[in-house]
Amino acid sequence: MTVTPIDLYASFVHLRPGGQVRAEQPVFDPERDGWQVMTFHVETDADVHGDHWEVHTAAEEVVSCLTGGIRVCLRPQQPGDEEEQIKLTAGTAAVVPRGRWHRIALDAPSDIMSITMPRGSRLEKRTEA
Repeated sequence: MTVTPIDLYASFVHLRPGGQVRAEQPVFDPERDGWQVMTFHVETDADVHGDHWEVHTAAEEVVSCLTGGIRVCLRPQQPGDEEEQIKLTAGTAAVVPRGRWHRIALDAPSDIMSITMPRGSRLEKRTEA
């Protein structure tokens, strides 16, 4: 096997069951088994689908801010509760609990890396401002 560099901004890294690791087209497939490492350069909230909540039901998700600044916003769990925000600066990460609806908001253009199991993940349009 030849070892070659992987452009993390042009590929997702799929950690397959059984121990294989493959660089693949950057497509988020909620039917895919195994862990997926995704790296993005983002300029606006639209780049991180900030108008949607997302949830991962198969695993927790690590969200890491590599450069810039972001906020991981957790959807209120009870009506009337406030949205919780975790501020991440360059070199920091947060673990989003399995099954917790969340979104990302930008404080500055950023590079973000996330790691999760995509199986069962869903998006839902935000209805609040």
